[in-house]
Amino acid sequence: MLAALLQMSLLIACGSAWKQYAPAHISPLAHRRALTDLVFYILLPALVLDVIWRAPLNQSSLFISLLAASGVASGLAIVWFLLRYIDCSPKQKGVLLLASAFPNATYLGLPVLDQVMGPATRATVLQYDLFACTPILLSLGMLIARHYGDNKTELHPLTALSKVPPLWAVAVGVMLNFSGFAQPNFIHTILATLAGGVVPLMLIVLGMSIRWQSLHLRLLPLLMPVIITSLFLVPLVVLTLSYFLGLSSYLMQQVVIVAAMPTMVFGVVISERYQLDTELYASAVTVTTLFSLITLPLWFYCLSS
Repeated sequence: MLAALLQMSLLIACGSAWKQYAPAHISPLAHRRALTDLVFYILLPALVLDVIWRAPLNQSSLFISLLAASGVASGLAIVWFLLRYIDCSPKQKGVLLLASAFPNATYLGLPVLDQVMGPATRATVLQYDLFACTPILLSLGMLIARHYGDNKTELHPLTALSKVPPLWAVAVGVMLNFSGFAQPNFIHTILATLAGGVVPLMLIVLGMSIRWQSLHLRLLPLLMPVIITSLFLVPLVVLTLSYFLGLSSYLMQQVVIVAAMPTMVFGVVISERYQLDTELYASAVTVTTLFSLITLPLWFYCLSS
């Protein structure tokens, strides 16, 4: 795990360096958006379609979705309770709720599990994120952001979900999977070739998304509930429920590691859209990502033992 995290940290560092020293004829934001769009609209849907089409969709898929939803719900519930004792603005409350509940499952969880436990874990990560976390984020999460933010513009959850290409790939993949139509080899070759760029580009984009300038000591007291909840309490809830559901140790290890991922990067977009405290959210992403370099190996070795 440590070796894999160090390797991925180098790619994340490359993204941070590229953001700082990219050629001046294109802004760093334009570079990041171009890479993000490439992954989001082409490469990631190809990976999702390839994996979901061939994955065994059974009772375990339902358990993965249930555990993901339970992880999100527990994160929201814990921080909602703690907010009674935290002095902060409504904009900050919205950020703390979102940052604590939604893990960076695909953009970091996929590379981590892929490197540490093998490509077979891709189906678990994608089901965890796209069967539960992302739909909840684009429905309940947006309602929370709208409630606490200054922008009260309404956006129907179905409209938001319809604009997520990986979810369309999930729908197509599930239909093809249940239809029993075998994936032709040439289709798999094309999809696998496109999917090959997902992991390195996602890590580079993650490095470009981290805002080091947003780190301030004055924000650390506000971020402590996020760090404790997202990196310790939520995975502990998922671990406990996994025992009750009777998951195999191999699958249990996967879902708990995904639940222990740092704050989801995509939440920055929602934070900006609904005018929450974007600086605080960016700090949550940065701080939890740094702390996860310590907590993820701890979870992995505890689960392995």
